[in-house]
Amino acid sequence: MIVAAICARGGSKGVPRKNLLPLLGKPLMAHTIESALRCDRFDRVVVSTDDEQMAATARACGAEVPFLRPAELARDSSPKWPVFQHLVRTLEAQQGIRIDVLADLDTGTPLRSHEDISRALDLLFSSDADVVTTAYAAERNPYFNMVEYEGDSVRVVKSAGRTITCRQDAPPVYSLTPAIFAMRRDFILRATHWSEGKLKISMMPRERSIDIDERLDFEFVEFLLGRKRGAS
Repeated sequence: MIVAAICARGGSKGVPRKNLLPLLGKPLMAHTIESALRCDRFDRVVVSTDDEQMAATARACGAEVPFLRPAELARDSSPKWPVFQHLVRTLEAQQGIRIDVLADLDTGTPLRSHEDISRALDLLFSSDADVVTTAYAAERNPYFNMVEYEGDSVRVVKSAGRTITCRQDAPPVYSLTPAIFAMRRDFILRATHWSEGKLKISMMPRERSIDIDERLDFEFVEFLLGRKRGAS
């Protein structure tokens, strides 16, 4: 069984209550739920939330909310991995099912498409990866234009063993986006973080990868989505 997991904590701080904020007439979380429902790969679309209002909104958008997330898994400092473990264990115990793959779809990246989701799942199933996540070509490169302090002077973050004089000559690097994290069940239950397993990346264009952490991100996503709708 392949399950879409949409995590919608009630206490977001960067953009308060962002999952309920209207984005072109729909709550932000609705855009992620709809992309999951349009993807024909999922057997279930489940929202994990600690918030009754968000649970009601998720159900109205067509997702399942079979339980509320415990408060200890919804704090500012709560890591996400135990949330995945809780979802898998609770859903399996409650409903007598076995989840093979859990695909976390972050509500803060609403511009992903259902085709993006399918590509990530295809890569997981066609490889020996424990986790497949989405990424795009990074706008900054640690071999060329990212620096850090070493003592009281600054140096390029990563050495290529030669001087890099233009971005095109630097080894390619990628920025991860939380749009999609497709994970195998057994790995979720035995690990504590995705970095403990074999990771592969499924490429997405940067314009669909924007992650809403601040109000300015929200306004930029609203602009891009409005432009896309105006062109269609």
